[in-house]
Amino acid sequence: MRNLDLTSLRSFVAVADAGGVTRAAGFLNLTQSAVSMQIKRLEETLGLSLLDRSGRGVALTQAGEQLLTYARQMVELNDDIYARLTMQDWEGEIILGVPHDIVYPVIPRVMRRMQRDFPRVRLQLVSSYTADLKQQFSKGAVDVILTTEAETGDGGEALHEVPLRWYGAPGGSAWKSRPLRIALSRRCGFRPVAAAMMQESRTEWELAVDSESDRTIEVTVSADLAVTPVLEGHAPAHLEMVPPGVLPDLGMQKICLYATTARPRIVTPLIDMLRAEFRALGGRTEIAAE
Repeated sequence: MRNLDLTSLRSFVAVADAGGVTRAAGFLNLTQSAVSMQIKRLEETLGLSLLDRSGRGVALTQAGEQLLTYARQMVELNDDIYARLTMQDWEGEIILGVPHDIVYPVIPRVMRRMQRDFPRVRLQLVSSYTADLKQQFSKGAVDVILTTEAETGDGGEALHEVPLRWYGAPGGSAWKSRPLRIALSRRCGFRPVAAAMMQESRTEWELAVDSESDRTIEVTVSADLAVTPVLEGHAPAHLEMVPPGVLPDLGMQKICLYATTARPRIVTPLIDMLRAEFRALGGRTEIAAE
């Protein structure tokens, strides 16, 4: 396997852009003979003529035209890698706040990509409730947060819209009981939504468990002692969706993003990854629904 020399490729791109070896040498801060030698070495490596020197100026041959696109990509990729690994602009810590019920499946993928593409950036995950995360964000304690809300707040961006569904134990029957036993965390943002829907539909219900612990809620529901509202597609594997239509509809919830503007360069890649992942998640949800 023979390797192309990046320095020679950089000189080749400069000659193509400048329209001549002399001007390219000035841009590269090299002598004309040094640039010519690099182009000659590149041609010898490929066994092809890249420049047409028959005229007054320098033109690219057909092979040179084909190489130019690849050469630009290789030089740009080299510079991007070097910048991300060495420049202080791509160094530091980002604190990402996410409600526990939407950590999977997106967040682990995003964290892996950030570690791979920006190894000098430390991404710290904070998991809490939407109200707590928005409060921390307002104080500047976190850089980027995701929330689950019926409507997007000021400065937020809706990434995805998801139905809020009832979930219970696999094959369970707790959803048939009346009064309906519901397990809700004290600080869960879905609690007022569920209570309002129960009142509107005049469905008898009672709290099966009133706890600060999400694990307690999951254990109670998985034991078929209650049902609980969960965003569709984000439920733990040990819970199962109650058949739609048998309990009051809980409506839709938006997954929203709020980001600091204090460090846009270091935060922008994270935002782009979150947008892309939730866009892909939304596409898979629509396909599954069809």
